[in-house]
Amino acid sequence: MKRNIDLSNKITCLVPTYSIVAYDHSTGDLGVAVQSRYFSVGPIVPWAEADVGAIATQSFANVSYGPRGLQLLKEGLTCKEVIARLTSADEGREHRQLGIVDAEGNAAAYTGTKCLKWAGSKVGKCYSAQGNILANRHVVEKMTRKFEFTKGDLANRLVVALEAGEKAGGDARGRQSAALLVVRKNAGRGNYGDKFIELRVEDNPDPIKELKRLLKIHRVYYLIDDAESKFTGGDPERAVLCIKEALKINPRNDDAYLDLGLMYLRLERTSEAVNALRKALDINPKMSTVIKQLSKLGITKIPESLLEKLQI
Repeated sequence: MKRNIDLSNKITCLVPTYSIVAYDHSTGDLGVAVQSRYFSVGPIVPWAEADVGAIATQSFANVSYGPRGLQLLKEGLTCKEVIARLTSADEGREHRQLGIVDAEGNAAAYTGTKCLKWAGSKVGKCYSAQGNILANRHVVEKMTRKFEFTKGDLANRLVVALEAGEKAGGDARGRQSAALLVVRKNAGRGNYGDKFIELRVEDNPDPIKELKRLLKIHRVYYLIDDAESKFTGGDPERAVLCIKEALKINPRNDDAYLDLGLMYLRLERTSEAVNALRKALDINPKMSTVIKQLSKLGITKIPESLLEKLQI
């Protein structure tokens, strides 16, 4: 079966998949999670913009539904009105499927009559889950139930919802790729942009397992980035606490130990600095190249005596 098919003069992608779009009132986060038997689903299905909404466009996906739908939400249309506007002008609408949630938690979904079965959706408070070419209707039902009863941040709830869908049968053709997109105002790397989390598994025999692994790594580096921000902002004590949280998640992260060593130096806790830097070197001996040049950054001076203790 072709991946790209021409429907009403638009090149569309056949994306057999299941996804969930959702909003978190407590944080304002908006997100999309998806798994599919399709190579590199991440650039196709998930679309989101902070303070606006989140959209999943799939089945014979009209990719333009993502950016166009977000623009219509910004113009003040409701989720249902957005779906009506997008599909009414699309001759291939009966092949389309999409789910939308806005920045107030309103949600809606659409499944065209010519989507390959099983195809359908379930809309609830602050979410919409949808899928096509699924093993059965329980895939969507299990996803939504798991999402509703799972505590924690939005990213975790989205991923466990996918996991529940897979356990219920998932994509009838199997599994290949997955993606997670969560947006939050000014939460991008370096406080630039709104992409708080953007993870993609392009081709993997167990994409959800890999997505969970990547999410765990993301949490570690989010804490490291937060620690560095606090450190350069003049709050090394709180920075140390952030690094220790990161090390609880991954006790073998050399970057975390490197930063911890620098922070202890700033706090004049030399013996603890040496221990942290030694752990970084134990995990990754090549870190010696960085440690020897840290004084050039102007953040803190690395005494020659400390380098001698580290034997670098």
